[in-house]
Formats: sequence, C-alpha cells, structure tokens
Amino acid sequence: MDPVLVGRWQFGITTVYHFWMVPLTLGLGLLVAILQTVYNRTGNDVWLRATKFWGKLYLINFIMGVATGIVQEFQFGMAWSEYSRYVGDVFGAPLAMEALIAFFLESVFLGLWIFGWGRLNRKLHLGVLWAAVIGSWISAFFIIAANSWMQHPVGVEVIDGRPKLVDIWAVLGNNTAIAAYFHTLSGAVAVGAAFMLGIAWYHLWRRRKDGIDTVDDLGRVVVGEAPEIPGRDRTDHTVWLRSLRIGAWAAIFAFAAVALTGDIQAKLMYVQQPMKMASAEAACHTGNQFSVLTVGDLSSNNCKDVHPVIEIPGLLSFLAKGNFTEDVPGVQPLVPQYQEKYGQTYPDDEAAGIHAGQQINYQPLMIVTYWGFRLMIGFGVLSAAAAAYALWATRKGTVPRSAFLSKLALWGITAPFIANSAGWVFTEMGRQPFVVAPNPDASGIDGVYLYTAAASSPSVSAGEMLFSLITLTLLYGVLMVFELLLLIRFVRGGVASAMPELDHQNYKPTVSSDHDDVLSFAY
Repeated sequence: MDPVLVGRWQFGITTVYHFWMVPLTLGLGLLVAILQTVYNRTGNDVWLRATKFWGKLYLINFIMGVATGIVQEFQFGMAWSEYSRYVGDVFGAPLAMEALIAFFLESVFLGLWIFGWGRLNRKLHLGVLWAAVIGSWISAFFIIAANSWMQHPVGVEVIDGRPKLVDIWAVLGNNTAIAAYFHTLSGAVAVGAAFMLGIAWYHLWRRRKDGIDTVDDLGRVVVGEAPEIPGRDRTDHTVWLRSLRIGAWAAIFAFAAVALTGDIQAKLMYVQQPMKMASAEAACHTGNQFSVLTVGDLSSNNCKDVHPVIEIPGLLSFLAKGNFTEDVPGVQPLVPQYQEKYGQTYPDDEAAGIHAGQQINYQPLMIVTYWGFRLMIGFGVLSAAAAAYALWATRKGTVPRSAFLSKLALWGITAPFIANSAGWVFTEMGRQPFVVAPNPDASGIDGVYLYTAAASSPSVSAGEMLFSLITLTLLYGVLMVFELLLLIRFVRGGVASAMPELDHQNYKPTVSSDHDDVLSFAY
C-alpha cells in the first residue's frame, strides 16, 4: 500500500468537502450584506425578512466551514511533514496573515452581527456584517496566494536546498494568485446565487401548490395569504420573488466573470504548466484543435488509446495564445522536455520513500484533467442557462406549478458546486507529479519544486494513513448529514424559521425553550 496515494486521497476528500462550504460562505455572505443594505436604505419589511432568512442559512454554513477547515492545518504537519518543511518559510507569512487579520476580522464581526440585532445601531450593525464579509474575502485571498505559490513559485531564494522567502509582495502579487482569486470569487458568487435561486423557486412553487397564490387568465400572479400558516402572507411572496430574481441576475453576472477570469487563468496555465493543459485537452500532439469530445481509455494515459471525435480547429490556439493559428505543444513532445529538465527518476533518497529511484510520470491522469475541465465549464454554463430561464419564467410574478421544475430548481443548486469542485480537482490533480510545480519563467530560482512522492511524512505508515482516511471520511460524512438536516429544516420553515415573531402565537424563543437553537436566540 502506497502511503502517498492514501495521503492524497485523505487530503483530497477532506479538502473538497471543506471547499463546498467556502464558496457558499463567500457568495451568500455578499448577497446577505446587499439585502441588509437595501433594508437599511428602505426600511421595507421584505428586505428584513430576506436578510434574516438567508442570514440564518449563511451562519449554518459558516460554522460548518470553520469546523471542517481546521483539519487542513493539522494534515500539513501530520501527513505531509516533508512538504511543510519545504514550504514552511514561504507559507508561514500568508497563512499567518489569514489567521491574524482575515479570520479574526470575519469571526469577531460576525459574532457582533449575530448578537447585535436590536442592540446595535442599524448602520453599525450593517457595518459589522460588511466587515465580516470583507474579512472572508480577504481570508480567501491569502489562502489562494499560498496555493498559487505551489502552482507558480516566486519571491524566494534557494538556501540549503530549501526556498526562503525574500519578497512577500511577489508572493501576494503573483499573477497566478490574482487570476485564481478573481476566478474563485466569481465562482463563489455563482454558488451563492444558485443557492438563493433554487430555494426561492421552491417556496414560490409551494405557495402555488398550497393554493395561496394563483394566476389569472393572462398567467399573471394573484398573490394570496394563508393566515393559518406563520409568515405565509403577501409580503412572503415578495421575499421569494425578489430573492429569486436577485439570485438569477447574480448567477448570470457571475458566470460572465467566471468565463473572463477563467480565460485569463487558462492562458497563464499554458505558459506555467503546459503539461496540465495538454492533458486537459487530451492533446497528444502539437496542434491548434480544441477537443470537444475525445473517446477511448483516457485513464491509461496512453495516446494510442485516445481518439478525438469532435474538434474545433484554431480554438485551442485562442484559449492558449489569443489567436487562431499558433500551435500548442502536446503531451508527447512535452514529456522529453520535462525529463531533460527535471530528470527521469525520483531522487534516490529516504524522502521519496518507496518511490525512490522509480521512473517519473510527468503526465497527470488524463481522465481527471480532461473531464474535470469540461465538468467545470459544462456545469457553469448549465447554471447560467438555468438562471436565464428563471428570469423568463417569473416575468409574470410567480413560477410554474410544476413539481418537476421545482425539484429541478433544487437540484440545480448543485450545478455550480460541481463546477467549483471539478475546477479545483483539475487544478490540483493537473499539477502532478509535483506538489510544488516548477516555475519555467523563474530567473535565478531554478530548483524550486517538490515532487508529491517526496512530500509525505516518512514516519507515518500506510496503515496509519488509511486509518485516519477512514476516520475522517466517516466523521465528515456525519457532519454532512447534520448540516443537510439543519439546512432542510430551516429552508422548509421559510422566513418564519428565522423570525419566530411571525408565528400567530407571537412565539419568541428563549434560552430555556426546548425548541430553541443558538441561531434563533441570536435573532
């Protein structure tokens, strides 16, 4: 059993699960802050209800994100000690900034926002929410700056075989980091927007299903009320309709930003990690054709088993170089270039473990990079198309009375989650066999790279790694169940679940109530 492979599975599972929370926190937090801003300017109860409902879901997700993110820090030292030793001098700065500046900023001010309802001045209360949201966005930048250094190391000198930080501004201003940051934030807004759109659609459909809202002969909504159901009044309809349309417009604008920043990022990747992009296109040979569909055994990484079916001439050149004529190097001509520059075998020392002296495969797993790239793009397009349809479908004030479309809207929430996850898997898996990829443009810092096979903890056995993999996977599975149950409970409860005062009995939660939870009490 290979401890490096088990360790990669462990870090991959925990990281992807944690990352499901991250874009929702970043994207939904921004939308909640906008909703409260509108409420402060208008004083309209619609925006207050929307702020409290979406804020409730935002808090649940934020708490779960913090709980799952802590594990990442321990994995660096316990499972990947050689990696930590190699990058520690560089990573220490951005990670310390993330913890001391950004994380404390968002957590402290979020606490003030939670417990500040009715206690803080309205403008001050809005300000602490914006501070928390901005803190989370700053936090994301420092994390991405650290990750981007692994993709494109800059700002260091090699001393005694290890990179030493000499220019923090080069690390923070890394062009890879800037492109990845705006691409990630755009994807996060798409996630938050789809989340808002899908849930709002569900509530508008439920009002139709329960007969609260009807339509006239022209298909226009006739808004009704259900006094026996807490919160199901005419204002409730406006909350969901505006939430849906805000989510739809945000999703469309986010997709446009994702496409623009993704194009910039792809062009950088073609320069900095050409093997990653060649594998993503299943481009075995040098050329300019973009593969829309390639069949065969992509998992074999053997070009003889790969057969392009649909190709668009010139498109690959445009994605890589910005023109339609220049050829892009493929996998086969790149392999000998990598072998000549970085060697054909792993170093024959203890750090490489069982891989010492073995042949290096410089081509990442093609089936992962090829389909990861296409899933990222495909589900992003699908999410934007769904948002455009939602705007058209609600032009007369409500959604169709179709159970199928309602379920589709809820399942559609997963589309940008899948796109984001596929993008990160593609980015990380495509860097292999490096955990710190070499910088082909780095003048004077040649040798700043680290193989994944030499990055794990040599003192941790495969059995110990497997035990932690199984334990963490089961633990995260339990956490997922609890988070979904919490989200489903409050989503089904509608605005009344975040504002108990809407109950006809004027019920207000207290600490001693059996029905209380900390978030309800905070409100």
